[in-house]
Amino acid sequence: MKTIMIFLLAFGLFSCGQDKKKEEVRLSDYNHSDAQKSAEEMEAGGKETTAAAVEESVAEANVVEVSLEGTDQMTFNKDEIKVPAGSIIKLTLTHVGKLPANVMGHNFVLLRNGTDIPAFGMKATEFADNNYIPKGTNAVIAHTKIVGGGESDTIEFKAPKPGTYTFICSFPGHYMVMKGVFIVE
Repeated sequence: MKTIMIFLLAFGLFSCGQDKKKEEVRLSDYNHSDAQKSAEEMEAGGKETTAAAVEESVAEANVVEVSLEGTDQMTFNKDEIKVPAGSIIKLTLTHVGKLPANVMGHNFVLLRNGTDIPAFGMKATEFADNNYIPKGTNAVIAHTKIVGGGESDTIEFKAPKPGTYTFICSFPGHYMVMKGVFIVE
């Protein structure tokens, strides 16, 4: 897959001559016959080289990995996360403390703009069985499950439109201090 991406990038760069307009290499320009030729050329390397594989490579290129830690002292290690617009976020929340989830659980909850955070936090206390996410809410863009000491959870979601959003831990009482901004540029 990486070889095809390099091929496509090289093709795009080297096909631009002095007398020609720059042309953008689009995935839609990569047709099945090109994929078949590349597959035959690369069979010796044992790599899958179909249009679907190229699309997967492009999607992987847009994945932004974010690591966030929660502690037994009721803190996140980051209070700001910046990501590019249009990216897929692969966020891993790790509880680096030792206390169990029922005592000092943490989650990551990305909220829509305009959410009344204290009201959301108070409502969340009623939903322990749902990772402290109120059922039927439309305030949540993405969230992890509740994790205890030594545990982690990974989620993937598409970055919302450009802007600044709030993220919190919705475990009872934590939203007041475990919060930050999620900036989509």
